[in-house]
Amino acid sequence: MKSFRSTSLRRGFTLIELLIAMAITTIIASVLISITSIAIDSWNRSRAELRAARQAKFMVDSMAKDFESLVTRRGNKFEWLSAKTDTTLPGSNKQKSANASKLIFFTAATDRYEGKINTPDDKGGDVSCVAYNLEYKDPIDGSSTSNFSTFTLNRLLVNPDITFDNLLGKTELEPAFLSYNSLMTDVKNFVCENIYQYSVTFHIEVTKDPGTAKASKLTVPVSLGPTAGSGRVIDFRILGSGIQLAESPTSDVTIDELKAGRVSAVEISLTVISDFGMQQLRGEKNLMGDAMTKFMAKNSFQYSKLVELPCM
Repeated sequence: MKSFRSTSLRRGFTLIELLIAMAITTIIASVLISITSIAIDSWNRSRAELRAARQAKFMVDSMAKDFESLVTRRGNKFEWLSAKTDTTLPGSNKQKSANASKLIFFTAATDRYEGKINTPDDKGGDVSCVAYNLEYKDPIDGSSTSNFSTFTLNRLLVNPDITFDNLLGKTELEPAFLSYNSLMTDVKNFVCENIYQYSVTFHIEVTKDPGTAKASKLTVPVSLGPTAGSGRVIDFRILGSGIQLAESPTSDVTIDELKAGRVSAVEISLTVISDFGMQQLRGEKNLMGDAMTKFMAKNSFQYSKLVELPCM
């Protein structure tokens, strides 16, 4: 007896069915690739932001602790804080930092003598001298032409015994600190990297028309920058005789009123570039205008912190 099978059971896929299946598969694959790409980009962005936040925290916390224990004394001609922005900003030939100040001041740092306080290593005293400086270099080998060069922030702490012998009581702090500048680049003084720019704003409490019925108080922000004007100054110093400025950055107060004022707070603001952004920056020509604005919006993160100075 012969058995017969239906011809429909032996029929294969038609060309149209194959094309439809391929089209559906392509759509599904495209959607999956798109979702995966978005997920990877989001993960990279979150990772870059997390690392940038850590970099910012290291810097801000370190500087904030030093400013919180800032040491100044009235009634003398000594210099207690020197803050200056060089006209030659750190960076490569392709891209320079937007703002960077060199800070030198006295502070009761808790990590003096490497934190070994009240031990035989502690030689007494609690007033240290600290300096911050932003440089463009490889954080490992110190080269400024390395393929891994970046904007690095360094902090140098001079212990109290050396501070007392060589730095306290100077009328000009920056020249007295020159002999220690070479130590700034030591690996142990490295704080963080990818700090494209940082600015320091001193909030000065000023008394207008003192001794009159119109006497009033106001707070004037004075920021350090590479160019003077628009609320910025290049050089800011605190002496035992008062605040030292070349000119008033605002028409609201006179230079004499500023010099007689007191610093009530310091605001630290910084821009951290992601690792991927630094790679791009090393290969780009000098970015200007809208191109730089778009680049920074995509590859950088902004942080700031206000530090009160009740001792001032």
